[in-house]
Amino acid sequence: MVAPAPTTDTGPTLATVETPYLVLDSDRMDRNIARLKAHLATLCVTLRPHLKTGKSVEVAGRVMETPEGPATVSTLKEAEQFADAGVRDLIYAVGIAPDKLPRVLALRARGVDVAVVLDTVEQGRAVAAASRAAGVAIPALIEIDCDGHRSGVLPGDGGALLAIAGALVEGGDLRGVMTHAGGSYAARGHDELRRLAEAERRSVVDAAATLRAAGFSCPVVSIGSTPTAHFATDLTGVTEVRAGVFVFFDLVMHGIGVCAIDDIALSVLGTVIGFQKEKGWILIDAGWMAMSRDRGTAKQPVDQGYGVVCKVDGTPFPDLILADANQEHGIITVRPGSNGTLPPLAIGDRVRVLPNHACSTAAQHPAYHVVHGDDPAVVATWSRFGGW
Repeated sequence: MVAPAPTTDTGPTLATVETPYLVLDSDRMDRNIARLKAHLATLCVTLRPHLKTGKSVEVAGRVMETPEGPATVSTLKEAEQFADAGVRDLIYAVGIAPDKLPRVLALRARGVDVAVVLDTVEQGRAVAAASRAAGVAIPALIEIDCDGHRSGVLPGDGGALLAIAGALVEGGDLRGVMTHAGGSYAARGHDELRRLAEAERRSVVDAAATLRAAGFSCPVVSIGSTPTAHFATDLTGVTEVRAGVFVFFDLVMHGIGVCAIDDIALSVLGTVIGFQKEKGWILIDAGWMAMSRDRGTAKQPVDQGYGVVCKVDGTPFPDLILADANQEHGIITVRPGSNGTLPPLAIGDRVRVLPNHACSTAAQHPAYHVVHGDDPAVVATWSRFGGW
């Protein structure tokens, strides 16, 4: 675990770093991590955190069980960067493209146990062929579609499941099955989240049983989404849970009911640069280039615009949102239909904006400016990376 640098009287603060920039409240982050780890401990499963949200060695060090993993990544660039930092147990959790297999083999040659994901016979054959050519069995997990959200084999399609497994083991290694309950992002209420968590579990447990009944080894049964991870009550038959955005949380997770506003650890700090008083606007220097274009809460009962506006100490202003954004201009207004009023902000004042989607907002920035709670001191700067 990497500890933040000590606070000094002469160091940077939220008032001195040039805006816009990304702020990470490490106290909130640590509480979020501890919360999920404690919950999963009661269910006797391993956490394989998804590192795609943080894309940071320092954040990874906070959330992984050991410096070597296990962990999940969404790009081979992430796999390579975290391998450079000593991580040795990874799942590349995006369907494998055959032309990326040489990079997977290169990672494995470095001693990194990286497994791939697939859901077609064609991918199984490609992995098997690359394994035979290299003399190294590439491990793969078959993705199961637990909710119709994205990719994967339907849970009841035993024929497709066995055909993929048969193609894969002609050179590759069947590591197990995995799924992602992406449909949980549209859930409303704790009862529905618990129902979706059980459907997620059942889909992979049944798939694993089908494979085992046909004589295939299936040691890993992997599930993963932040909403279902927090609301699962029984994970019998599951070996590991993958989740990522829980480290920071965001307004979409708040809208689903997974976290409170005060749990959101990530924000963008901007400076007031103008007013359109007749329109009820306050302008800041944080537009969609700082916040991203993500408008995930627009489909939820409470539309948060581009983000909830807070004081510099992280306390939300009542009913104040970043209602619109241009490339470098953010437009702050009172939430439509509310009784809120614009705060008496002046040119040069600073505000923090909580994001709709932590992953996409963080992706706009090269580093995290780390703070502790409402203390304005920036105690560390943690770099983050992008790319594929």
